[in-house]
Amino acid sequence: MTTVSTPATPASTGTPAAGAPATPAAATASTTSEVPGQATGRWAPAFASLWLFFLLDPLLAAWSGRGTVRGVVGLLATVAFGLLYLAVWLRGRAERSRLSKNPPLVTAVTYLVALLVVGGVVVATVGESGLACSVYLAVACVMVLPPRLAGPLVVATTIGVLALGPLAGWGSQVGTAFGVAAASLAIFGLRTVLSRNVDLLRAHRENAELAVENERTRLARDLHDILGHSLTVITVKAELAQRLFDVDPERARTEVADLERLSRDALADVRRAVEGYRELTLPGEIARARNVLTTVGIAAEVPGSADQVPSELRELFAWTIREGVTNVVRHSGARSCTVALTPTSVEVRDDGRGCPAPPGSGSGLAGLRERAAALGAVVVTRSLQPGYLLRVGRP
Repeated sequence: MTTVSTPATPASTGTPAAGAPATPAAATASTTSEVPGQATGRWAPAFASLWLFFLLDPLLAAWSGRGTVRGVVGLLATVAFGLLYLAVWLRGRAERSRLSKNPPLVTAVTYLVALLVVGGVVVATVGESGLACSVYLAVACVMVLPPRLAGPLVVATTIGVLALGPLAGWGSQVGTAFGVAAASLAIFGLRTVLSRNVDLLRAHRENAELAVENERTRLARDLHDILGHSLTVITVKAELAQRLFDVDPERARTEVADLERLSRDALADVRRAVEGYRELTLPGEIARARNVLTTVGIAAEVPGSADQVPSELRELFAWTIREGVTNVVRHSGARSCTVALTPTSVEVRDDGRGCPAPPGSGSGLAGLRERAAALGAVVVTRSLQPGYLLRVGRP
C-alpha cells in the first residue's frame, strides 16, 4: 500500500501535509479578517497563494511521471486546480467587500463544478496524493455557498473521501476526511464572524441614513412651525390691505407696515433655523415646548403663533420658554403647563409642587436675568399654591 500525506491532525507534528485543514482556514484568516467594506489589500492574492503550497504533493507526483501523458495531464490539472481555487477565493472575498454575503448562486456553482471536475482529473492521474484537492473543494463550498447548501456538500465530500480510499486500494483515508471536516468548520467560523461584520456595517449604514432622514424631517417640521402661521397671517393681511386701499388708506398703510414686520421676523427665524439649526427661535421653542410636554405626559397649553412679539424680544422670550419648560419637566411633577405670550411678556405656569430651591436661584435663571436686563425687561418668579410661575416682561 502506498503511503500518502494526510491533513495535519491535532496529534501531527512537523510541516502539515497535503490537504491539511489549516491550509484554507489560515489563508482566509490571514487575508479576510479585516472589516468587510474596506479596501482589499494588494497583497491578498499573494497570501492566498502561499497556502497552495500544500498542493505540492500531487504536483510532485505528477512531475515524477512527466514523461508520460498521464503525468503531463496530472501536472496541468494540478496547476489548473490551484488557479481555480484562487479564483473562487478572490471572487468570494470581493463579494463580501461589497457587503454581499454570498456570490451569485449560478457563478458559485459554476466555479465549484469546475473545481470538482479538475480535482477529479488530478485524483485520476496522480493517485492518492490528489485527494488533497478534496480539502480545498470543501472549503470552497463553505466560502461561496449558503450554509444550508454547503453543509450537505461537505458531508458528501467527507464520505466520498472515506469511501474512495478502500475502493481504490489506498487504504483508510480517515486523516484526509478529518482534514476536510476540520478545515470546513474553521472556514464556517470565520464566515460567521465576517457575516456579523457585514450585518454591523449594514446596520451602521442604515442608522446613518435614518439619522439624515430624521434630521430632514425635523428641519421640515420646524420650518413648517416657523412659517406656517406667519405666511397665513401675511396672506390675510395682504388681502385686507388691498381691500382697504380705497376705503381706509391710513389703515391700509398700517397693515402694510405690519406685513413688513411679519415678513422680516419670519425671514429672521428661517435664517436662524437654517444657518444655525439648533439656535433658538421663538416659533421653534413654542413647537418644541408642545412636543416635550406632550411626550412626558404633561397637558400643554401653548400659543399658536408668535407674530405679535416684536423682533427685539423674540430671542429673549425663546430663552424664557426653554428655561421654564425645562424646569417644569425636570422638577415640577406637574400635570399641566401653560405658556402665555403677549407683545411685551411671556409666562410659563404649571400646577406642580413649586420650586424646591429659593425662587429665582439657579444658573439658568441667572443667565435669563442678564439677557432680560440687556433689553430692559424684568424676570419674575413666584411659587403658587400649587405650582410655579416664571414671567419675563418689559414694562
